[in-house]
Order: sequence, then C-alpha cells, then structure tokens
Amino acid sequence: MILVWLIVILMAGGLLAWLSKKVSPVLPRWVALAAVLLDLILIVYLWISTEATAGSAWLMRYEVPWIPQWGVSFSLALDGLSLLMLVLTFFLGLLAVLISWKEIKNKVGFFHFNLLWVLAGITGVFLTMDLFLFYFFWEVMLIPMYFLIGVWGHENRTYAAYKFFLFTQASGLLMLLAILGLYFIHGSETGRYTFNYFELLNTPLAPAAARLLMFGFLAAFLVKLPVVPFHSWLPDAHSQAPTAGSLILAGLLLKTGAYGLLRFVIPLFPTATIEFAPWAMLLGVIGIIYGAIVAYSQTDLKRLVAYTSVSHMGFVILGVFAFNEWALQGVVMQMIAHGLSTGALFILAGFLYERLHTRDITQMGGFWAKAPKMGVIALVFVMASLGLPGLGNFIAEFLTLVGSWQADNLMTIFATIGIVMATAYSLRIMQKVFYEPGPQHESFSDLNFREMLIAVPMVLGLLWLGLYPQPILDTAKPSINEQLQAYTSPEPTIAEPKTALHQQPEATVNPAQVTIHQRSFTNLQIFQSPN
Repeated sequence: MILVWLIVILMAGGLLAWLSKKVSPVLPRWVALAAVLLDLILIVYLWISTEATAGSAWLMRYEVPWIPQWGVSFSLALDGLSLLMLVLTFFLGLLAVLISWKEIKNKVGFFHFNLLWVLAGITGVFLTMDLFLFYFFWEVMLIPMYFLIGVWGHENRTYAAYKFFLFTQASGLLMLLAILGLYFIHGSETGRYTFNYFELLNTPLAPAAARLLMFGFLAAFLVKLPVVPFHSWLPDAHSQAPTAGSLILAGLLLKTGAYGLLRFVIPLFPTATIEFAPWAMLLGVIGIIYGAIVAYSQTDLKRLVAYTSVSHMGFVILGVFAFNEWALQGVVMQMIAHGLSTGALFILAGFLYERLHTRDITQMGGFWAKAPKMGVIALVFVMASLGLPGLGNFIAEFLTLVGSWQADNLMTIFATIGIVMATAYSLRIMQKVFYEPGPQHESFSDLNFREMLIAVPMVLGLLWLGLYPQPILDTAKPSINEQLQAYTSPEPTIAEPKTALHQQPEATVNPAQVTIHQRSFTNLQIFQSPN
C-alpha cells in the first residue's frame, strides 16, 4: 500500500497546492515542499529497510483489479531499478520546488499543481506493472509538463510547448498501438486477455510481429531519451522551460525513456532487440558525437547543456544494447549521474539568468572573482559532465564502455572519442562564463543561502556516486540480472559419461556463439560479467 501512497501524496499535494493559493500566495510552495519531502523520506526508508527476497529481484508488489473484464489491474511493483529512480525523482523534485521559490511569481498554485502531477506521473511510470496503467501514467506526466513550458517558459515558450507535445504524444500513440497488439496476440495465443507485465513476458511472438511491436515501444522511448534524429524537440523545450522544468526534463523525463528500454523492450522482445542491437549502438554513437559537436557551437547556455544531454544519453543506448551486466550497470549509473550533473548545470543556468536576464554566454565572463562560491560549484558540475574520475559520470561511462567493448569494439572506440569532445564543450562553459573577461555587471552577486542549499547536495551526490558507487550497484544488480535472463544460454548438460573427447573445463560456452530462439548472432557478444 505504501507504493500507492507515493503517488497519492503527490497528486493530493498538487490539488491542495492549487487550492491553497486562495489562502496565501506562499502556501502552495510549502505544501509542495512538504509533499515531495514526505515521499523522499518514505522511499529512503524503503531503501534502508527492505531487501529482495531469495530468488527474486522484487522488493514489494501491490495489485488490485481495476477493469477486470479488460484484463486491467492497478498493479505496482518495486525493485532495485525503480527504487533508485524514485530516490532520484523525489530528490530532484525537492530541488525543483526550492528553485521555483523566487523564480515563479504568477499563478503559483497552478504551477505547483503541475509540478507535483508531473512527478506523480513519473512515479507511476517507474512503479506500474500493468501496461494499460503504464500508458496512463506516461500521459499524466506529458500534459503538466506542456503547461510548465507553455505558461511559465521564456519568449518562444508556445512553440517549444507545442513541439514537445507533438513529438511525445505521437510517439506515445505508437507505443499504445504496440501495447494493444501485444495484448491481442497474447489473448489469441493463451486465451487470457491481460495487460499484466509478468504474464505478457511469456507471450509467443512471430519474428515479424516481435519487430513491429518492439518498434512501437522504441518510438516512445527513443523520442523521450532523445536519440538522434528524434531529438529536435529537446533543445527548444529546455531553452524555453523555467529552471524547474528544465531540471525535471533533464533529470527525470529523459530517464523514463531509458527505464522503458530496460524494463519493457529488453525483456519483452529478446530476439528482435538482438537483431536491432547493431543499429541501436550506431544511433547511440552518432548521438554521442553529434551532441558533443553541436553543444560546442552553442552560445545559449541552456541549449548548450541540452545538447550535452543528447550526447550523454547516447551512452545509455550504447549500454542497453550491449546486453551484459557491466554495460547495464553503467546505464543505471549514467541515468542517476546525468540526472544530477546535467540537472545541476541547468540550475546554474537558472542562477545566471536570474542575475543577468540572458542565457548568452558571450555576454558573460569574469565571474570567478565576483562569485567564487558559484565558480567552485560550477567547476564541480562541469568536471562531472566531462567525466572526471572521482565523480559519478566517470563511473557510469567507464562501466558502459567496458561493457560495450565486449559487444562491439568499433562502436566503443567512437564513443570514447565523444568523451574527449565532452572535455571541449565542458571547459568552454568555464572559460566563457567564469574565466574569460566579459561585459561588466556591477550588481552580480554570489550564491545565497537558498541557492547553496540547492547546489551543495548535488555536489555531495556526485561525489558519493564517484567515490562509493557500490550501494547503487548492489541495489541495481538483482534487477539487471533479471533483465538479462532472456539473453543468457543455460550451461550445457551432458548425459553420457565423459570420454577423452569431453575432457574440457566446465561452462565453456563461447559468448559470441550464444543462440537465442535458434538464431545465431556472430557480430554481438552476449554474456554476464563475473560477479
């Protein structure tokens, strides 16, 4: 029942924040802060107090019938992967409320209603195990984000909001068609029509049907990540959204796409994903290099950071379709570290915009002497973005590259070139904003207490991920191993006594020759790393 409360608290808090505007203009902020803080406390308590049961990756499940004649149930479940995503969701949600404290001055109640309902939708996406319910929450998080961009955004906010809505809604409808296709195929094959994730995992699919259904899910998840060439909505949405909107977009909404790949695409369509893997890894590498090149050429600070997200999310695609434990651990770390580091850079852009009323880095410069605290904080965020050892992004990219090397050497080499490019655009931020002489801004001030309260926890989080990532890796490991079960071949069993021809070490399955559904893939190695 506690899983239901995680969603209900946010939805009820959003309604209460909207209504409380009539009592006091400040009250919606406190209501929103209390709702997100309560959820953060609950999920941290679950992290500390619960353990996976023997033989299962799942920590907690809750299911009640909803529309039984359609096979729809209100099914929620929590494992290590969703637990980590929820900790990130409520942590960044708390920071989003604090960031908006001074920035949002009009329609404060309605703003916090939309903010909390976006978080409720994201929470539902990370928890639901019914595909009908999953699509419902996928749409719940879309509409409030449209309002956050369209109502409280900058000069071209209407265009950016429409573009965001059209891209995500169109791709989401393709996913809905795929969900319905899977529903009817499972019903025709088994006689039981259901949207339950655990039952649909075993649906027998013809190769052509599996490919079509997989592409329906991929449409929604690749657009949301986003993957080149489906990325053009992202820079516009980021540059026009308020700071809290950019934080939620970069830190959480992009992660729902990565989560969907891990939770749904890989387990539901094992054969089809293997066939698509080389192309997916190519798309990931293109995104890494393209995002880095375009980011370096930007003068709008928020667009620059937005293109760094395109580059960093390329590592997610690369790791997901490498199909081994190293790579998937790297993907989970990348989801968390990117949420902190890129979200922090958007927060920094918000701090600068609040002082200068511009996002143009050519109008900035020389702020290190005027705002040393901001300079030091920014340096940590920038170093995290370029993958400095000791910070979370390094662990994420290292694990991803080690895993992808075992699957495709050439793609890994090109992805590594993207890391070198990341150094260029990251250092350009520090050079243009803090070191290089620029126009004089006499009133430029350093970070105040509220801003330090926002920035310091993010610095500490990046340091924790970089210096002691083991709790994250341990939490995610059972879930990752479960995702990989469809891609590992059982050890060979030999009934007859061993003769001289059989005298060889045990478990000598060549990973490059693993067969899945009687289909060999010689260009891709699939295996689990040693414990």
